[in-house]
Amino acid sequence: MFPVTLILNWNKKQVEKNNNHFYFTSLFFVSCNVKTKTTAIKLNYPKTTKKPVIDTIFETKIIDNYRWLEDDKSEETKAWVKAENEVTFDYLSKIPYREELKNRLSELWNYEKVGAPFKEGDYTYFYKNNGLQNQAVIYRRKGTEIPEIFLDPNTFSKDGTTSLGNLSFSKDGKTVAYSISEGGSDWRKIIIIDAESKKVKEDTLVDVKFSGISWYKNEGFYYSSYDKPKGSELSAKTDQHKLYYHKLGTSQKEDKVIFGANVDEKHRYVFGSVTEDDNYLLISASISTSGNKLFIKDLTESNSKLKPIINTVESDSYVIDNRGSKLYIVTNLNAPNKKIVTVDAKNPTSKNWVDFIPETENVLNPTTGAGYFFANYMVNAVSKVLQYDFDGKLVREITLPGIGTAVGFSGKTNANDLYFSFTNYSTPSSSYKFNPKDGTYESYWKPSIAFNADSYTSKQIFYTSKDGTKIPMIITHRKDVELNGKNPTILYGYGGFNVSLTPSFSIANAVWMEQGGIYAVPNLRGGGEYGKKWHDAGTQLKKQNVFDDFIAAAAYLIDEKYTSSDFLAIRGGSNGGLLVGATMTQKPNLMKVALPAVGVLDMLRYHTFTAGAGWAYDYGTANDSKEMFNYLKGYSPVHNVKEGTKYPATLVTTGDHDDRVVPAHSFKFAAELQEKQTGKNPVLIRIETNAGHGAGTPIAKTIEQYADIFAFTLFNMGFEKLPNNLKSRIKS
Repeated sequence: MFPVTLILNWNKKQVEKNNNHFYFTSLFFVSCNVKTKTTAIKLNYPKTTKKPVIDTIFETKIIDNYRWLEDDKSEETKAWVKAENEVTFDYLSKIPYREELKNRLSELWNYEKVGAPFKEGDYTYFYKNNGLQNQAVIYRRKGTEIPEIFLDPNTFSKDGTTSLGNLSFSKDGKTVAYSISEGGSDWRKIIIIDAESKKVKEDTLVDVKFSGISWYKNEGFYYSSYDKPKGSELSAKTDQHKLYYHKLGTSQKEDKVIFGANVDEKHRYVFGSVTEDDNYLLISASISTSGNKLFIKDLTESNSKLKPIINTVESDSYVIDNRGSKLYIVTNLNAPNKKIVTVDAKNPTSKNWVDFIPETENVLNPTTGAGYFFANYMVNAVSKVLQYDFDGKLVREITLPGIGTAVGFSGKTNANDLYFSFTNYSTPSSSYKFNPKDGTYESYWKPSIAFNADSYTSKQIFYTSKDGTKIPMIITHRKDVELNGKNPTILYGYGGFNVSLTPSFSIANAVWMEQGGIYAVPNLRGGGEYGKKWHDAGTQLKKQNVFDDFIAAAAYLIDEKYTSSDFLAIRGGSNGGLLVGATMTQKPNLMKVALPAVGVLDMLRYHTFTAGAGWAYDYGTANDSKEMFNYLKGYSPVHNVKEGTKYPATLVTTGDHDDRVVPAHSFKFAAELQEKQTGKNPVLIRIETNAGHGAGTPIAKTIEQYADIFAFTLFNMGFEKLPNNLKSRIKS
């Protein structure tokens, strides 16, 4: 839903042979006359009982027939989930090429993935996945010794649904604290082990949520959580976040609340971090997913008080580094595209700030490492990286391997080398070892994957939205695709929470494009591609801009003959699920297939679940004002499914353990659609069991999900067999 910062660091044995084969077999199927008439699969939806609950909001009565589906602990809800899944998986099992897609996804996914190394204590650590392992394994080596397994998350549970979250080392590298998620839940446990022996040192910390792990020296660490809610931990409201300090050797009951104990001052997201030199504790406190207060505590003085740097939530600011008492702060205060300022820790308020790297016309996302700043700018959603020293002097612009997304250039101050990864929609992510002294870099790891990027093309275009705003979109497909209006196309969007969609490679999308499919990603308002103004232009009473941008993207693809409504699918997850839900209810004839995933779909009640109230910066709530209530009601997908309407073929996807966007959103939307759908287009809901919002999902489950999504999409576009038959590899 929102960036509770996830950093995912994800080789060349038979590339030449595989690429030659791949290029040959991928030339035929776009221009061929693939038959697009399929036999409909009969559906008998489970009966979803109506139990009307009436709410009165600003004198308007709202009837909620499916409120009972919000109770994730009830046997009735569990029985409904089971019945819906039986219908869905029976339907999917009858699609003739579902297994072919699954096999091809597994085949292409099965390559070694190696993350950039990082040094802690006497060891160098790195993540590696052999190919189809459900979770990446952490290895380590001392000097030139043979690497050994340090931590294998695949052993955490039999089915691979317990995943590793944060991994954090004490300053001397001798103690490790790591968090785990069970069944995809945002609620985590923190396990503390001795790095050398790998033995557990003390009791596990429990009931931790939306948290980092930041060490102070070798003595303990800061973490964040909420009080455990009454009722269901998957759906009950959590909105008083607290920062704790855990001292090694003590029980969790003794952990001190450092920030957030004042119930009269509610903060929904509180995070603490310690500077690399252990001199300062920095605390960010927010009431929503945008805007934060920022505080500092001098850890060199035993009785020092928290001191405000910014005591309002009208901007986003954080300390990226320090040199002694000199703080370097990244902020969008009076700088919508962000800048870096400096200030002395003794007088850190904004009136004393001095520009260090001024704001530019492009959005700044900086990192530090090896004694340098790396100003990573988004220029029309692609990366441009400038290197600065700590005096603010420009050292160089780094020439990247191509046009796409570069991530990394971060590390400890004393690091000799840094690493970065590079990718785009047609180039698998590779990592590079960078020399910060002379700006040179060399390949560190490249994937050995049977995918020939030279056979594909990505093109960025700018189209015009409803109100005249120019919106960028990147369209990727095989070079031999004929623009005849008959290409299966996925239009993917997000448009919210300041999240930027930058070019990145996906195995799943590669398989889609291998079938002659087109993959298009517009950078909608509400995202962060052009800074705070772009974000704000898609929030609250301007949220319709996001849907209009998405609709205009679809119209462009149709007008330019990339596809047509009969071959267009729209897809998005979380806030993107809302995007899909709103678009398909506003323009049901625009697309053939709709794929809303883990979506926010009940806009009148989203703020009553888990941490949903914190999303109000983007959405507003139904309680804010009559105007806001009416606006939300006007586009809320659950409340805008209309009787007698022919909706597109719809596959709603969610997880039964999603405690970020509770599955009740998807349950209620599917129930409304199944009741009111006219025509033969299927409306199904695929509910992944023992799974959450997406993070940590086992590879095996991910492959199954994509196979089902692609099979459903192509089948409902009318394909009797795959556009490029994976089995025969021959032209239709």
